[in-house]
Amino acid sequence: MKILITLLKPLSFLPALLMMYIIFSFSAQTGEVSGELSYKISYQIVETKNELLNTGKSYDELAYEAESIHYYVRKAAHMTEYCLLAIAISFPLYVYRIRGFWLFLLAGIICVGFAGLDEYHQSFVSGRTPGIRDVGFDSIGALIGILLVQLFCWSSLHNPNASGKSRKKTHRSKKHRRRS
Repeated sequence: MKILITLLKPLSFLPALLMMYIIFSFSAQTGEVSGELSYKISYQIVETKNELLNTGKSYDELAYEAESIHYYVRKAAHMTEYCLLAIAISFPLYVYRIRGFWLFLLAGIICVGFAGLDEYHQSFVSGRTPGIRDVGFDSIGALIGILLVQLFCWSSLHNPNASGKSRKKTHRSKKHRRRS
């Protein structure tokens, strides 16, 4: 069993590679296609809000409101992509016993480095321009993802009610009973 785990451990990085491919694919879209996609999402958000709150806004009012949140939707998308990338990178690193400061550092360098390369890649795509500000948003998303993994793993390992610790106590008490 230990050999199988050792062989499968490197495969734990596949989700991170998949996320990098997805980010790269979004960045390869032309400015027009990318803008259209994020505008559709913005419009869907305001349309759903309109239906839920029953405000009865016209198409023009919804379009204006969608345009006003379009920038924020795009930046939230950046942060979400890199949050997911950081999670996909941090879990395998945690499995390899990279934790605490070193996890922040290594996962952070990988995510921020990829964000910089991704922005550089966008400089070759029609209608797209690279932006340092986007790397900043990407970095914030990555930081959130790394923090989530650290908190999740720490709380899982330090839970006094974890099944592993309960089994050890039960096993010890059975040994103690046999001696008596």
